[in-house]
Amino acid sequence: MSYVFKAIDHIQLAAPKGCEEEARHFFKTILGFHEIEKPEELKKRGGVWFGFGSYQIHVGVEEPFSPAKKAHPAFEVELVEDLKNHLRTNGVEILEDNNLPGANRFYAFDPFGNRLEFLEWENN
Repeated sequence: MSYVFKAIDHIQLAAPKGCEEEARHFFKTILGFHEIEKPEELKKRGGVWFGFGSYQIHVGVEEPFSPAKKAHPAFEVELVEDLKNHLRTNGVEILEDNNLPGANRFYAFDPFGNRLEFLEWENN
C-alpha cells in the first residue's frame, strides 16, 4: 500500500436546524469541550464544532434530521464514574452496559437523540 491512515480528524454528529445553543450547552457547558471557530464559508450551513485534546466533534445541521440511535462515537474517559454522576446531576439519562469485558461503560444521548458511548478500560 502506498497510503497510511494517520488519525481520525473529526467525528460528525447530525442535529436539526437551530441546534447551536442546545449543542453548546451540552458539549461545552456539560461535557466541558471547547468550541472551535468554524471557517467563515462553513458558518452559513449552521452547526457548531467542539474539541478536546486533539479531537474534534462537529455538530452539523441535517434536514430532514434523524438521530443516530445505533451508530455512535465512543469516548475513552478517565474517572468515568465521575462523568456518569456529573451527567446525571445535569439531567442526562444514563444507560448502563456491562457487556464489554474489561470496560466500565455506559451510553447517553446528546440533546438531539444521538447515541454517545463513554468508557474506561480496566488496568489503564
